[in-house]
Amino acid sequence: MDQNPQSQLKLLVIKGKEQGYLTYAEVNDHLPAEIVDSEQVEDIIQMINDMGIKVVETAPDADDLALNDDETITDEDAAEAAAAALSSVESEIGRTTDPVRMYMREMGTVELLTREGEIDIAKRIEDGI
Repeated sequence: MDQNPQSQLKLLVIKGKEQGYLTYAEVNDHLPAEIVDSEQVEDIIQMINDMGIKVVETAPDADDLALNDDETITDEDAAEAAAAALSSVESEIGRTTDPVRMYMREMGTVELLTREGEIDIAKRIEDGI
């Protein structure tokens, strides 16, 4: 999606409040691309559940749906919920279990050799030190 992550989550919260539920597929479709860790996804689903929106595997039948509590959610409430979800997840984005990302992050902290530094190391290797 071309929208920013907060507006994606805002739309998701509004849709969930209107329906009274969300499917896991709907949640996955609206998640920002940088959220890939299962713990981050679970945190967002927990936040949605805490707001009174059920997250289910498949959409329930019309017979199974109870009447909504006629709760109306304002754009401000949805924006606050989306901001809360993003702030809790953004702190976790730096932590990942993907070995390639972990390696690349660690490599980014190591200073690269300069031409002179590489020549110095090569001379020490040739001298046997």
